[in-house]
Order: sequence, then structure tokens, then C-alpha cells
Amino acid sequence: MRLLSANRLVLVMLLSAGASTASAAVAPPAALQSTGVHYAQIPGEAYAIVARVQAKPGKEQALREATLPLIAKVRAEPNNLVYFLQEDREKPGHFIFYEIFASQADFEAHNATPHVQAWFARLPELAEGGVQVTRMEILGRGR
Repeated sequence: MRLLSANRLVLVMLLSAGASTASAAVAPPAALQSTGVHYAQIPGEAYAIVARVQAKPGKEQALREATLPLIAKVRAEPNNLVYFLQEDREKPGHFIFYEIFASQADFEAHNATPHVQAWFARLPELAEGGVQVTRMEILGRGR
């Protein structure tokens, strides 16, 4: 059952990003068909990350409330291509970010924005161990 949920999450992420490789039998919702970044449009120097943050016990809601406003702000950044904030259904307070920026320099600029810096400043009171970041290279973009 967990594998099925993980597969559904991946499918939702692909559809939400406007993936053109999704099966024709599973079309994205109409609102997403004309928006989003298509894989072939992601530049070769694109910079992807997965970041994880765990709320301190009893701070799950406070971290959620501090983090949710980032969605609109980061998506409005000029060189942000994809930004998803997710929360583990089985472990509330465990947040996972999936982000793609046009370049590593754009990711670094993102981290220096006032809204991200203000969020980082709140982490010591809200999160255990800060942010764990995995920096990734995107493979197979044009397929």
C-alpha cells in the first residue's frame, strides 16, 4: 500500500509539473495542461534539490504555518522552475521540498532572498537539525 501511495505522489508531481511524458490515459487536470514547465524546457544547467526538515515535537503546526507562505514567494522568483512543498502523511511535521532552479547561481540567490532568510532564522526554534539538502542533477530531460 505504501508503494502505491509513493507512485501516486510521483505521478502527481509529474502531472503538476506539466510533464509531457505522462501516459495519454492519465491526462493532467485542465488547469495544469497549459501551465507549468515541461521536461524538454528545463535547461541543461538546471539545478534540482530535495530538502528535508523535521519539526520539533509540538512545533509541527508552527513550522507548517511558517513554511506555507514560501510556496507563492518562491514560485514567483524569476528563475524558479518547480517548487513543491510536501508533508509526510505518516509523520506529520516532516516536510520535503522539491525544487528546480534555472542554475546553481539561481538556487544560491533564492537562499539569499529575505523570505528564505527569515524562514531559516526561525528554524532553530521550530526544527530538529536544520535542513538536510540533497543537490541533484536532472537526467533525461528531453525524453
